[in-house]
Amino acid sequence: MDKILLIGFRATGKTTVGKLLSEVLNWDFIDTDQEIQKRSGKTIRKLVEEKGWQHFREIEKEVIKSLVEKSKVVISLGGGGILHQQEIKALKQKSFVVWLRASPKIIIERMLKDEKTLEERPKLTSEDLTTEVVQVLTLREPLYQEFADLTVDTERLSLEEIKSFILDRFSRFKN
Repeated sequence: MDKILLIGFRATGKTTVGKLLSEVLNWDFIDTDQEIQKRSGKTIRKLVEEKGWQHFREIEKEVIKSLVEKSKVVISLGGGGILHQQEIKALKQKSFVVWLRASPKIIIERMLKDEKTLEERPKLTSEDLTTEVVQVLTLREPLYQEFADLTVDTERLSLEEIKSFILDRFSRFKN
């Protein structure tokens, strides 16, 4: 077991926690959204505006496929990456999968505080933010649950507690 895969909705802490874990483990850190931006030469917002969600998902799928053979890496999977079930199944075989979870209320609070939300994160639906978060989360939660080896509620724990909890469970899981 030489990968940790962080899954979950937007604004649940995947990138922040992933960077912390990679530092402690002395592993590489890969954020699939950043990889998509590198490959396309555009921000996600710009890519989706110009080419649409389907094109974004195609690049995302290729990025996920490319990670299967990587080792000693912590991966932050974009919130919708879980929709590529076949690729996630292949990645899961060599990964400890952690679902970072938060309630819609907390996700919305975090998104509104985060400058990236407006600049980089395109809307997923035509609905208002609250409706969008609730609807999309309702669709994705069963997939997060299905693939997760560990679920961590990010609402009440500090980053240090989250990091320590994941590392403890990871050491037990891989042995």
